[in-house]
Amino acid sequence: MRLHKLSSMILAAAVVCYAVVAQATVTIVTVPIGNLNNANDSTGYGAVGYAYNIAKNETTIGQYAEFLNAVAKTDTYNLYSSSMTTSYINGISQGGVSGSYTYTVAAGSGNKPITYVSWFDAARFSNWMHNGQLSGLQTAATTERGAYTLDGATSGVNVSKNAGAKFWIPSENEWYKAAYYDPNKGGAGVGGYWPYPTQSKTLAGNTVGVANSANYWDGDYVGYPGMALTDVGAYGLNSDSFYGTNDQGGNVWEWNDAVIGSSRGVRGGSWDNNSSLLASSYRHFYSGPSYENLSLGFRVASVPEPGSLILIVSGAIVALILWRRRK
Repeated sequence: MRLHKLSSMILAAAVVCYAVVAQATVTIVTVPIGNLNNANDSTGYGAVGYAYNIAKNETTIGQYAEFLNAVAKTDTYNLYSSSMTTSYINGISQGGVSGSYTYTVAAGSGNKPITYVSWFDAARFSNWMHNGQLSGLQTAATTERGAYTLDGATSGVNVSKNAGAKFWIPSENEWYKAAYYDPNKGGAGVGGYWPYPTQSKTLAGNTVGVANSANYWDGDYVGYPGMALTDVGAYGLNSDSFYGTNDQGGNVWEWNDAVIGSSRGVRGGSWDNNSSLLASSYRHFYSGPSYENLSLGFRVASVPEPGSLILIVSGAIVALILWRRRK
């Protein structure tokens, strides 16, 4: 009898898990960030004492459209902006009326980064991911609780990440480490930071397909996409960070969780800025976390995959054994 009951519970749990997975339509490819307890860079940023994952790419127009179609048939908290259809962006159009809105991605734009998103839009996307990508109104079950307790908030800087968050907007240190840190930069396992997130002291340029390049404005249109977004990862050929992230320099500015006065931090520069704004030394913020513009997007961080944790723990055990043998 007990065995039967236990089997029924396991089956029920499996059905629940399947139901959540079946509703998921957005897959975020992440990379593990290890090398625990690294020191800060000379800028005062980058130290992180725990393992986490971060999205390999910026959140795309296609992924954000899936989010809108799931939770914004009645767009209570203005997750959609009509500016997402402007000529520079050519991203997402809204159809229908409130209560039955639908969202369509412009041809060829789905793999470009989403822009015209506020910090609160990014937080609601994170909640949606945390909650298993459920469809419905913008409520506690979908966008208002989970990684962040928003409950209708659309301004201010008093919201912070909840314990147990599965997806979230990276802290400034998490974002910075993923972009610039290299545990072997000094040789022989000595960690350090690169000035640019392409594992380089300088940038070779902004031509797609050329190593150590990024999407930024250099004053001309030679070899450049022409004042426009590029597909995420288009500059990935030997232009990624040590951990394998793309576009942490250029393409779009990215929100982070830092509170700077009455705003939240952004980093990384964009397609309409010069190369100096892509550097680790440049820290930036906009007028407030509700701000949106044509070159501002985000990527998410997440809990590490079980396999990553096993590798990290195994590495720590091996290091401890070797240390004891030396003694």
